[in-house]
Amino acid sequence: MTWTARLLGICVLFVSLGCASGVSQQSRSQITYQGSFAELQKAPDEYRGETVMLGGKVLRADASEATSEIAVLQLPLDTSNKPKDTDDSEGRFLIRSDKFLDPAIYEQGRPVTVVGRLAGKQARSIGGFEYVYPVVEAVELKAWPWPQQKTSPSVHFGIGVGTWF
Repeated sequence: MTWTARLLGICVLFVSLGCASGVSQQSRSQITYQGSFAELQKAPDEYRGETVMLGGKVLRADASEATSEIAVLQLPLDTSNKPKDTDDSEGRFLIRSDKFLDPAIYEQGRPVTVVGRLAGKQARSIGGFEYVYPVVEAVELKAWPWPQQKTSPSVHFGIGVGTWF
């Protein structure tokens, strides 16, 4: 085997390992809803029973003996199914699970992606007006690492040796 074939094999291995860190292929294969979040939010009851993949930032998480619930600000997903760090949201949704989802892990601002079955809607008050949340019963829930905080611009001058500004 030549060194180029070995190098190619190593690259393929690292790429496949990188893809494995997101939502599982088994869960992705169950997705039946391919429309936009805006369409889903307009009429959640019409899509009841559909399997969806949604992501965003945690707004709040509550857990009890029987169920856990996470309110999420929807954000578009990138190619690895991770929520994009943007203000381009189309609304909010709720994640429900019969498993204990620790509020210390699902803290406010934490990026998450869920694959789950649409269970309908729930109306709640936000700032004095009624808001309708689509409700997703989690099949798989991925809590992504916290975004890196930029403390300084990442500009590097030089070849090999240089100064960071």
